[in-house]
Amino acid sequence: MATCILGISAFYHDSAACLVRDGEIVAAAQEERFTRVKHDPAFPSNAVAYCLAEAGLSARELDYIGFYDKPLLTFERLLETHLATAPRGIRLFWKSMAVWLKKKLWIPQLINKELDCDVKVLFGDHHESHAASAFYPSPFHEAAILTLDGVGEWTTTSYGYGQGAEIHTLADLKFPHSLGLLYTAFTYFTGFKPNSGEYKLMGLAPYGEPRYVDRIFDEVVDLREDGSFRLNMRYFNYLSGLTMTSTPLEGILDGPVRKPESPLTQREMDIARSCQVVTEEITLRMARHLHAETGMDSLCMAGGVALNCVANGRILREGPFERLWIQPAAGDAGGALGVALALWYRYCGNERRPPVAGDGMSASLLGPSYPDAEIGHILEEMEAPAQSLSSGQLPVRVAQLLQEEKVVGWFQGRMEFGPRALGARSILGDPRSSRMQSQMNLKIKYRESFRPFAPSVLRERVADYFDLDVDSPYMLLVAAVRADRQIAMSAEEDALFGIDKLKVPRSEIPAVTHVDYSARVQTVRREDNPRYYDLIQAFDRLTGCPLVVNTSFNVRGEPIVNTPAEAYRCFMRTEMDYLVMGNFLVDKRDQPPWREEVAWQEEFELD
Repeated sequence: MATCILGISAFYHDSAACLVRDGEIVAAAQEERFTRVKHDPAFPSNAVAYCLAEAGLSARELDYIGFYDKPLLTFERLLETHLATAPRGIRLFWKSMAVWLKKKLWIPQLINKELDCDVKVLFGDHHESHAASAFYPSPFHEAAILTLDGVGEWTTTSYGYGQGAEIHTLADLKFPHSLGLLYTAFTYFTGFKPNSGEYKLMGLAPYGEPRYVDRIFDEVVDLREDGSFRLNMRYFNYLSGLTMTSTPLEGILDGPVRKPESPLTQREMDIARSCQVVTEEITLRMARHLHAETGMDSLCMAGGVALNCVANGRILREGPFERLWIQPAAGDAGGALGVALALWYRYCGNERRPPVAGDGMSASLLGPSYPDAEIGHILEEMEAPAQSLSSGQLPVRVAQLLQEEKVVGWFQGRMEFGPRALGARSILGDPRSSRMQSQMNLKIKYRESFRPFAPSVLRERVADYFDLDVDSPYMLLVAAVRADRQIAMSAEEDALFGIDKLKVPRSEIPAVTHVDYSARVQTVRREDNPRYYDLIQAFDRLTGCPLVVNTSFNVRGEPIVNTPAEAYRCFMRTEMDYLVMGNFLVDKRDQPPWREEVAWQEEFELD
């Protein structure tokens, strides 16, 4: 009889569930996709229900349930930290304690009550769950493992190695010295939302100069040769939980914290660049030290910092490892997957055999799917005219629309697990268009104009356009656009700084080329996502360009769409031109008026 294990992460941010049957990942999803609350930390009731339904199980048929960290250790850290910093933050302390005493200290009872079952609940160490999520689905029999995030229990960074079914931790860094919290502190300082806006800081960095790097290393971060470091806590305030940074940091960074939504200045761009440079230097040193310690050729990574695709690209190019694999749901959501796999291999004692081809993540397409019959029924209910195309007609027709510079919502197959849209819940455009980047940011995504978009490129053609020739299926590596695809800038253009850099097309594919000539690349293989591959291939045959613009199917402030109804609403509330769901093509011009449009746009413009 098959062994079925449910993994759960919850109560911090990005709650999720994962179902593993005999070591195979059957389903995984984040709770935010069902509740529509971005980064939802609540118990993942909806995600669990989906995973059980996908596996055809009831909760009572589960063999084990795994929770991704050890709440008692986290509770110990909070108690010690609050006592050490009292009386600052005492109000927040009592509010936090109320939640812990009512809920977080009673995880096994809460889970069995929520799921109406009586199944054994086991706990994983937070960073071991990250390590398991990185190593077990990887294509490697043995590999070094590096996990980096804000904090889990007491640990902020850990490294070790995996061999067969075993994972060994060699060393770690402890709270409050945290690369993830350092990056979040700078995210907060530049006016973006902590635990949400870190990718904005990364996208802003190429517009700035690294003029604060020396100050940061002299005053804020004591970095050692092996990549370990200590933070000068004089500049931070997250110990007491009031704010991320303290007043003295304003002296280092030439002024006060930027107010959210206020205009961005060159200072914020320089801060972003400096923080990114510091992050890259730390991760590179860690990778080099880990290679020296283990002597292994492959590296696996997870934890929220592993979503920093610029740093990942440098590790691949400049680090000593020959191969790199990063868990696509690298943050807390992936902990649900990690603890489930750790129970299967370590607790149950099963043998591990790496995949013969690719990895064990099924291209991260692990969420709900909707058959054409259900999509057609929903379109009928919404009185939405649509054209039904054959599977052969669809990619050719959509490629023609992209060539005409139309923006297309693309809803196909199983939803992605993790923060990136990978060709299942995507918004697509023509990468050759010089106006596509600003149009998609301002008219479709309702977000900051400086934010770059990613290319999805046929795997066999990636080296024709980028300085990259490895698999990058999860959009977690940044690479330079090839020099022969770049457009040289005039002296006047080269003298531009800040957001003015956006005005200059930098390559044959300007919509996906960042101001530093880089791109966050997703490679697409037909065996992973046949319909998405066929679309890109059709676009290549039509235009000679084997890539498309790919951004997530959502707008600022909301999670990626899950259902056909959500996709249609998002389509109607933005300036997308067409929507493709299954074999149905929806033309905006044919649709009845959408009554909520004005109010909805105002809401997200002010977010």
